[in-house]
Amino acid sequence: MTDTTSISNSEPAPKPAPASGGFSFGAFFRSPAAGAFMGFVVVFVVFAIFGFSRNFLSIPGITTWVNFASLVGIIAIPVGFLMIAGELDISTGAVLPAGAMTVAILSGHYELPVLVGILGALCVGAIVGFINGFIVTRTQVPSFIVTLATLFAVAGLTLYLSILFINNTNSFYHAPDWAKTLFGGKVFGFNSSVFWWIGLVAAFYFFLHKSPKGAWVFALGGDQESARNAGIPVNRLKIGLFMLCSTCAAFAGALQVITFNSATSQANFGLIFNTIISVVVGGVLLTGGFGTVMGIVFGVLTLAIVTQAIGFTEIDRNLSFLIIGVMLLIAVLMNDTFRNIATSWSTSKKK
Repeated sequence: MTDTTSISNSEPAPKPAPASGGFSFGAFFRSPAAGAFMGFVVVFVVFAIFGFSRNFLSIPGITTWVNFASLVGIIAIPVGFLMIAGELDISTGAVLPAGAMTVAILSGHYELPVLVGILGALCVGAIVGFINGFIVTRTQVPSFIVTLATLFAVAGLTLYLSILFINNTNSFYHAPDWAKTLFGGKVFGFNSSVFWWIGLVAAFYFFLHKSPKGAWVFALGGDQESARNAGIPVNRLKIGLFMLCSTCAAFAGALQVITFNSATSQANFGLIFNTIISVVVGGVLLTGGFGTVMGIVFGVLTLAIVTQAIGFTEIDRNLSFLIIGVMLLIAVLMNDTFRNIATSWSTSKKK
């Protein structure tokens, strides 16, 4: 068993989670989640003020941006894991529609059981993730270039196979009632994807902040050679993270087609930017080694408010991209600030 204490000591960036089981405000404000939380609160309050008269705080207003956040969030946290480990995956924009079309074709066109369609989608995601991870770990090609290549390769293959199997780039699928309730239903206006996201957040939080393998992820982003010398299976862990990322993207596609009864084979390039922006706003450093699950959650919610809830306010819709750009720049500056605070506190504590 690898000694995770020795691993964490070799990292240039400190582990953000406090060691004690109790909650500490000091530890919280030294963590990446602090900036993300404060940013979320500011954006929420501003939009609540400007949108009070237009039902921003109503159930339809809240569910609009929370439902959007759930699909982005399912993908954003695994993307965040990769960024913490010093890697990046932008192929998710093609894997999501590939997963959606897999369900629509298998369970819709060929009338196979819906679980077969979902399993097929997850297999597609796992295969793409394995290819990404295998190439990254076996070559010196940066993960950005590798996943950029698979983005276009998967997008093109999805279009080609859609025409081959159903002679159409779009497909419709009406899931059975039980599957619709479980994967695409609504509870008080909230899509089923919201509850799946909450469950995955809990699992991801345990993995990154409570399990020994979470320390391995931070170690990869700190110093990969030191991590390898400490006995961490660097290549296997990277491949696993890429597979997790693509599988979650495919699962989001399955949820999407069951929720909206339709799928398209067109690549979702906007999803790529949404996930990366959410992760960065959530406090994850682009250089790796620093980030939290809850920070990413707040980043996703903040982005969702700006992009989706602006219609419930008096703010001009055309300003949404300006707000996102300013918010992203501020987030990067704040991330460096909180990292410096955490690093200086960790150093002074050792002394």
